[in-house]
Amino acid sequence: MTQVYWTQVPTELKTLVQRFYVLQAERVEAYRLFEEGHEAYLRTGPHYDFDHYRQLVHEITQAFCGISKEVLEIREKLHQDHDRSDLSEHIEKLQCEEKQKLELTAKLQLAKQKAQDHPGDESDQEKIQEIKQEIIKNKEALSEIMQDFKYDSEECD
Repeated sequence: MTQVYWTQVPTELKTLVQRFYVLQAERVEAYRLFEEGHEAYLRTGPHYDFDHYRQLVHEITQAFCGISKEVLEIREKLHQDHDRSDLSEHIEKLQCEEKQKLELTAKLQLAKQKAQDHPGDESDQEKIQEIKQEIIKNKEALSEIMQDFKYDSEECD
């Protein structure tokens, strides 16, 4: 393969890759807000402020949906318009892992509330640790996919 120089890479391709990184940063921030919101919710127990938490979940869900929609549009453009199936495949894998991360995060939040509501139950603490380990593995998989994307898109930077 011939060396591709920065000036030869189409501007739109560079823009798509840069936008993808911005969206991933937004996703990380949304998770941070989600976790902070859940911690605040747990502090309202045992008479939980569910209405406030439900509003947070709604807002976070909208944020995740918007991010995912735009990421999928980028994936499609990379594949169709720029013949970069390598990058679109990384995004497809990433989306699957992100879906799993969201599911695991929700499971962890439910387990934390259950443990708080039943402080003497050791099985709840064990469940929390199991889910945390799954989240660590998930984050490692996400990191690996992002590294692969970065490596394969370096000519676009």
